[in-house]
Amino acid sequence: MPLGGPFYLWPANLVSMSPSYEELLKKAYENITEIGDATKRFTVPEGKVFIEGKTTVLENFAEIADTLNRDPDHLMKYLLGELGTAGKIESGRAIFNGKFEKTYVNTIIKNYVAEYVMCSECGSPDTQLRKDGRVAVLRCDACGGHRPVKKRKASRGEEKTAKYTEGAEIEVEIQSISKRGDGVVKDGPYTMYVAGAKPGQKVKVRISRIAGSIIFTERL
Repeated sequence: MPLGGPFYLWPANLVSMSPSYEELLKKAYENITEIGDATKRFTVPEGKVFIEGKTTVLENFAEIADTLNRDPDHLMKYLLGELGTAGKIESGRAIFNGKFEKTYVNTIIKNYVAEYVMCSECGSPDTQLRKDGRVAVLRCDACGGHRPVKKRKASRGEEKTAKYTEGAEIEVEIQSISKRGDGVVKDGPYTMYVAGAKPGQKVKVRISRIAGSIIFTERL
């Protein structure tokens, strides 16, 4: 017997089966659920908007409603109210009567998200829209917070539509050009579009349509 008492020789295959410290650490990290800011993983799809005849189409309406986890009818009602027009949902698309700029439609969608989706306490989008009597309440699944949702108020443009009326004939001076090449006139909360006009020109137009603070015209 060797000095120092008996000793045992472990089989080589048994030693190789024992995981190393690095392997155990890696496995431990894999089992950890990362807690991150919910807003970092939440991205609202940009509205795919295009003009089709005398209507405006929001192509990915169903995708947006699904991402927001909201009733498509509720989202549609909000969009129609803010655009000041009529429309319908058809094959996952939202179709609005009238012509609206893509940036304008996307701004309204962002406002909807802020009012009806995002928690004001923790900023999480993991919320539910519930009815508490006659009051709509936004409840957060992440922090448990809740708040009443304010009723939609008329925008500044809607409150002052008396200044401009559909069918009226006016003379305006073009101030700038839109991305689509239309002349643009800014008057307080209003933005007026005039086809084929250039900055500095004074043109006579007929107001063909008013949608909130957006005014569409026809040249005379």
